[in-house]
Amino acid sequence: MSESSVIQHGEANQSQHGNGQVTDPVCGMRVDPATAAGSSEWDGKMYHFCSDACKTKFDADPAKYTGPEPDATGPSDSGPQGLSQTAATDGSHHTRSTSDGTGERVDFSISGMSCAACARRVEQGLGRAPGVRKASVNFATNKATVEYDPKQTGVRPLLDAVRDVGYEPAKPARVDFVVDDSARPSGSSQPLEQHLSRLSGIVNATFNLGTMEVRVEYLPGMTDAATIRKAVASFGYRVRQTPTNSTDAAAEDSEQAARQVEYRDLWIKFWLAAVLSLPVLVIAMSHGRIGFLNFRGVNWLQLALTTPVVFYCGWSFYRGAWAAFRHRAADMNTLIAVGTGTAYLYSVAATLAPQFFAGAAGAESGHGSGHGMAVVPVYFEAASVIIALILLGRMLESRAKGHTSDAIRRLIGLQAKTARVLRDGAEKDIPVEEVVPGDLVVLRPGEKVPVDGTVAEGASAVDESMLTGESLPVEKKPGDEVFGATLNKTGSFSFKATKVGRDTALQQIVKLVQDAQGSKAPIARLADVISGIFTPVVICIAIAAFVVWYVLAPVDVRFISALIAFVSVLIIACPCALGLATPTAIMVGTGKGAETGVLVKGGEALETAHKLTTIVLDKTGTITKGEPALTDVIAANGFTEDELLRLAASAERGSEHPLGEAIVKGAEGRGLTLASASSFNAVAGHGIEAEVDGHRLLLGNLRLMRERNVVLDGLGDRAGELAAGGKTPMYVAVDGGLAGVVAVADQVKPESKSAVAAMKRMGLEVVMMTGDNLRTAEAVAKLVGIDRVLAEVLPEGKVEQVRRLQQEKKVVGMVGDGINDAPALAQADVGIAIGTGTDVAIEASDVTLIRGDLWGVVNAVSLSRATMRTIRQNLFWAFIYNVIGIPVAAGLLYPLTGWLLSPIIASAAMSFSSVSVVANSLRLRGFRAPLTGD
Repeated sequence: MSESSVIQHGEANQSQHGNGQVTDPVCGMRVDPATAAGSSEWDGKMYHFCSDACKTKFDADPAKYTGPEPDATGPSDSGPQGLSQTAATDGSHHTRSTSDGTGERVDFSISGMSCAACARRVEQGLGRAPGVRKASVNFATNKATVEYDPKQTGVRPLLDAVRDVGYEPAKPARVDFVVDDSARPSGSSQPLEQHLSRLSGIVNATFNLGTMEVRVEYLPGMTDAATIRKAVASFGYRVRQTPTNSTDAAAEDSEQAARQVEYRDLWIKFWLAAVLSLPVLVIAMSHGRIGFLNFRGVNWLQLALTTPVVFYCGWSFYRGAWAAFRHRAADMNTLIAVGTGTAYLYSVAATLAPQFFAGAAGAESGHGSGHGMAVVPVYFEAASVIIALILLGRMLESRAKGHTSDAIRRLIGLQAKTARVLRDGAEKDIPVEEVVPGDLVVLRPGEKVPVDGTVAEGASAVDESMLTGESLPVEKKPGDEVFGATLNKTGSFSFKATKVGRDTALQQIVKLVQDAQGSKAPIARLADVISGIFTPVVICIAIAAFVVWYVLAPVDVRFISALIAFVSVLIIACPCALGLATPTAIMVGTGKGAETGVLVKGGEALETAHKLTTIVLDKTGTITKGEPALTDVIAANGFTEDELLRLAASAERGSEHPLGEAIVKGAEGRGLTLASASSFNAVAGHGIEAEVDGHRLLLGNLRLMRERNVVLDGLGDRAGELAAGGKTPMYVAVDGGLAGVVAVADQVKPESKSAVAAMKRMGLEVVMMTGDNLRTAEAVAKLVGIDRVLAEVLPEGKVEQVRRLQQEKKVVGMVGDGINDAPALAQADVGIAIGTGTDVAIEASDVTLIRGDLWGVVNAVSLSRATMRTIRQNLFWAFIYNVIGIPVAAGLLYPLTGWLLSPIIASAAMSFSSVSVVANSLRLRGFRAPLTGD
């Protein structure tokens, strides 16, 4: 075989675990001891290596790399970033553990936050709790993400920490079980309670020995009733009954229900405030010119109408402000409460003791005078209308924020509700939650696949567009994988369930999107810092405006003018817009990415992706299909093509080499009947030899032919042409004479060339990296339009190549699909894994492309740029709004224009700013990649 074929063989075997293979203790690759690049003995054991570099590292410090060796026939138990291949493929890594495996992570919702300052205060409160390593609070999603040491704290203390700073965490769901302890009698409830409390997401667990009832409070999304039930059963108890009143609401359903409750509450309060505020506004604006509204007790009427608005509709603002005050902090509620409270209390005092304010306020400037009595001006309309307008803004904001999670709800809605399972020889419809691995699931045309599995019997075409974006159905036959939520189109088949619940592909996509939507991008830190000092600064500006107006305004109107400026400054300032600018855009952007087959793991990756200057593409499985196929058969010396191919394929039947498998498949595709081979021998690094139909056969590279003195008869030049075209030529000799050449190539994906051209048009430098020899690599690069090639790079050298590019001041995105790509994916500024690749590569990456083509890279970078553009727009408008609005409200333009902003207009402007930021983020729902591969 040629040098390139040997390298391709090693590259392909990264994900193929053949018999007799062992693990390279340095890089985790699978190697065959017979063909290993080197071996070392240490502590009585023999270790084998994929390359001299790995051997050198091992010999320098064997203790660093040794440990229990994994089963030679099973998956490797070593991988990048501490992730084992076993864990990456069996679903066990889909937990709520922290990345280093030593802690736990919990996500829960929080109610009562009104601005980014609230989120920051909750974040700080959680950060101070014992055992908490990291806390992040997302104002747009109203969610907290906390990493903690389970030995020092638990879920309940974290929820209590949120309450301590004045906010309410999500109400836990509850499930009740009646158990039978006959299999494990116990005189104490404590062992089971402690066992359940150690589960992730459990808030509280109680076991009543009198009634044999187990009651568990838990956080939906962290665990569910089915998981808790299994935990009870695994402890030795039989669950006799699950009461019908048990709650098992999915996390997204419960959050959606909470949003609906919030929206409904805001809707009721807004309309009540609007109805009561309208006559107050009419009275205030009439200035006594409407006769029937100009009477002695008009201020008392306004007081009666305004009081319910302040103490019922606006009570949440005052409660929030008081909670902030108790913790020596200030937030959006503080501004609203101080502004509307000042206007209300002044108006109440002016109504109760008008003679006290008559001189200071100037009675002649009142709203009106009737019956010869001066009426002191009151500002009930400012308090009531401001509250009504802010409630309107909150209501619209709540509704808009709900749409940012549409992508999650659509994904969850794809899941089938029931499954038809074959049990005890009969078909039975059961809830999809009750399907267990190993169940045989029966599927009919038009039904959704309920869980992931492998086809056991039958065949069909399955629509996988929700997963891959491909519109054409995929043919399925026994042995093929099927995925939950995909749609069976034509035939009936049965399949064996392999992954259920949270381990299914759909649920992993949902989890990735949820994690990304709850994350923070680095650009959000600026808004967090500003929100922390925003409210105190605004209060200081409002006080300064009051003092200036009180000193400089005419005596008869100075108090009223100062009061208007004070309230207007407090009301128009809006930290909400700053807090919503980044997370709402990330929520919509990551959700849109999931719909287009681009899964982004977090806000940081989404932000970094727009800065990429260089894209490094692994060749095998990324640019090419990763499946070598027979391309050419050139017969010589009297042999026909079919005869030559039959002999070569018969010899290769004894080989596990992927190139040999390609020759066998090519022969079978032509309908050739293969013979049995004997005396098979693999010549390491050269090829094979065997006997077929009494003929001695050699199949391999030029070096093998020369060693066996086989005359090439002029076919050497032809083989060179094939190699120059990116193919791997193999000579075939029969009984010592050359019979011809067969060529195999890892074919380029049809969309690779157009995708590379699109990346170049986007200003990206495209680099190809491969273990193939330079000649073959350059041929493939030329086919797809890549100018820079890094060839003959061993797996452990890929990280170094990425690092060198970064040292050239390039922001590098690495695209790969193999286990050997995982370290390079982790090293790159943004690691992009082809979703059809290995789970280890996907786990090490920042972005996963569900579709197996390079157009996903184009879409990912385009989406990142669109999202960052939206974030910058949001931040610009949030900043410029406050920079312009606050001085105008303070009366800065009054000396030039005579304009003095009404508090009512200020409140309308404040509400509009938050809604406009969310609405701008929602425009990302219409994102379309500027270039497509169709």
